[in-house]
Amino acid sequence: MLVKLVVQVKLLPTPEQAAALEATLHACNEAASWVSEVAFARGEFKNFALRRHTYDTVKSRWGLGAQAAQHVIKKTCDAYATLKGNLRAGNLGRPGSKRYRRAAEKPVVFRPQGAQPYDDRMLSWQIPGRTVSIWTTGGRVKSVAFTVSAEQLATLALYRRGESDLLERDGMWFLNATCEVPEAPLNTEPVDFLGIDLGIVNIATTSDGEIMAGRELNRIRARERGLRKKLQRKNTPSAKRRLRKRRRKEARRAKDINHKIAKHVVAEAERTGRGIALEDLTGIRERVRLRKPGGTSHAL
Repeated sequence: MLVKLVVQVKLLPTPEQAAALEATLHACNEAASWVSEVAFARGEFKNFALRRHTYDTVKSRWGLGAQAAQHVIKKTCDAYATLKGNLRAGNLGRPGSKRYRRAAEKPVVFRPQGAQPYDDRMLSWQIPGRTVSIWTTGGRVKSVAFTVSAEQLATLALYRRGESDLLERDGMWFLNATCEVPEAPLNTEPVDFLGIDLGIVNIATTSDGEIMAGRELNRIRARERGLRKKLQRKNTPSAKRRLRKRRRKEARRAKDINHKIAKHVVAEAERTGRGIALEDLTGIRERVRLRKPGGTSHAL
């Protein structure tokens, strides 16, 4: 059995290469927003049918190649499928609520820096030299350098399959490459289950009575909230840059803490030969109500 993993590769483009990548992302996402308007107006969200109404225009107006145009249309259809699933699951509020209507009653809009899928016709990897050749609206850009760890490089060389997503974040460029890794066989069936109760004050509590407290993370977040308020009041260009930088730093810190807790829980279950049973979190955002100062705790 194969397990899909995503390896994030950081690109190191020259200024000229970065300009070509930026122009390409902007064109693809602008085209996707237009395709979204057509889909919403016609009520047509199937790939093949939507392609008949948009394919030629996407190619001619935005200068996209055949593969890029098809990926733009498919990306739009996938966005509506995700939206429909979230609406059905109640992740965007109850039907008729303000949040629900705001999501359902207007076309999906794509950010200029939103991820764009690339297949092997548009992107080729030179693994030993750590470079890629990538299609752009200005032509093929060759020898774009990238950096990864030795372990990630081996995973790319052995298991990379299918599409990769190009995206830009805070002036940095990344490729998210899909890898299909063989799943390690299970030696035994679990003899029991380790129950995990997830929370906000305590990030996780096991059925063995072990508590992974979130006090440190919550203290950091309280401090960050105060800093954000000060920077937002200033509202200067430098303050906005610092806000973006701190937002990413806070997200990385939370991800790291959550990752360490998850690894600890998995290691404990593996050591004792047990499976892991999680509480049902369906509709948790609707059930949990926090006052304004604690609203960011939902991000855990």
